[in-house]
Amino acid sequence: MDNNYDLTILGGGTGGYVAAIRASQFGLKVAIIEKGKLGGTCLHRGCIPSKSLLRSAEVYSHAKTMDSFGVSASDVTLDFSKVQERKEMIVNQLYQGVQYLMKKGQITVYNGTGKIVSPNAGASKSVILEVQKQNGEIVELISKNLIIATGSSPRDLPGLVTDEEFIINSDHALQLEQLPSSIAIIGGGVIGIEWASMLADFGVEVSVIETMDRILPQEDQEISKEVQRILKKKGIKVLTSAKVQDISKQDGEVEVSLDVKGKSKSLSSEKVLLSVGRKANIENIGLETTRIDVQKGVIQTNEFCQTSKPNVYAIGDVIGGLQLAHVASHEGLLAVEHITNNNPVPIDYSSIPKCVYSQPQVASVGLTEEEAVINGYSIKTGKFPFKAIGKALVYGEADGFAKVVIDNETNKLLGVHMVGPSVTDLISEAGLAKFLNATHLDLAHSIHPHPSLSEIFGEVALISDNIPIHM
Repeated sequence: MDNNYDLTILGGGTGGYVAAIRASQFGLKVAIIEKGKLGGTCLHRGCIPSKSLLRSAEVYSHAKTMDSFGVSASDVTLDFSKVQERKEMIVNQLYQGVQYLMKKGQITVYNGTGKIVSPNAGASKSVILEVQKQNGEIVELISKNLIIATGSSPRDLPGLVTDEEFIINSDHALQLEQLPSSIAIIGGGVIGIEWASMLADFGVEVSVIETMDRILPQEDQEISKEVQRILKKKGIKVLTSAKVQDISKQDGEVEVSLDVKGKSKSLSSEKVLLSVGRKANIENIGLETTRIDVQKGVIQTNEFCQTSKPNVYAIGDVIGGLQLAHVASHEGLLAVEHITNNNPVPIDYSSIPKCVYSQPQVASVGLTEEEAVINGYSIKTGKFPFKAIGKALVYGEADGFAKVVIDNETNKLLGVHMVGPSVTDLISEAGLAKFLNATHLDLAHSIHPHPSLSEIFGEVALISDNIPIHM
């Protein structure tokens, strides 16, 4: 009976452990199966370690421009080993915190790999899972409910596989012991742009290769254009509409042959970083024993993250959509509240903020201008620059702007898009406004402290009606 659970979670990443905590709060007997460390990709190979490195890169970049603030410092140097030590310290501190939360919630953690061996056991039609622990021992669990939260892993390009030395992915890059002199990043999406910004700030010669006609293609076109302008100003070479034809290694370098808008080009660098998206981890977890619907490499679920088998749920990257840690967490909460019959409200994905932690930062929520038009809205837009915001000038970070997309008929916010200083924190106000179905006038009439970067919300709302105060 010790191996019988009300809920078992396959995967102890952000979505999985958050779901476990909520389930324990409802009094369920909970188990987590995790093959690596609790916290998963976000804590150990993604969100937290990469943002630690980005912060170090930002500080180093600022240190080299202190003269503009009237502060003189000579011989500013970078010790990359200490950068990595700081990253590991932060990750370990948070990891210890997650372990404490598991003990607090009396959640049983199985360190090993798990798979479904029988989707319908007994009268209750419980799920039977087989766990192969790290010591080789095999344990069988019986669970009334299952949440699949196995996450995702970096995707390779067809015919191009990482070798962890010359051709690497983001997992490998986090473990670099020393910085390369140059790097070519294949993929100009969120992860690629964050690494490009970080490495350039560390002094690495960076090239970005993107197959689409612009970097950050999921963002508003004006945002993408501004980010590309600022990155080029930082010395980053950006090649769009570029397709990789071949990669060869010679004399300690990697040569990438490209087709750029119909013209052949090549570039050489010490390393190549593959950043072409992520694939759901759905292999070897026993899905073939079930009738769970899988399409285009992701598990299909309803609005409560419930699969075609009623007592099996799936959350996070394995169901596609927005592959973000905060999305996985809320999907986990939603699934648990549905399991426990607590009448949850389905997630409004249009109100979820998205962030790019590069320098400049990028953040958005809701529809882009292009998406609003495609969806048939009659819209108006407003755009206000940070250079007209006093706090941005005080901080010495005045590049970028905020943009709003507004429904002409209702004045409700359809989307808010930002590029510039601290926008990954500022976007939460826009996310709340969107969640509450606010109008642009609600933003305009909210009183923001002066001086603050948040003043840009009032200004951008007013400029959409052509009545800005400071422009």
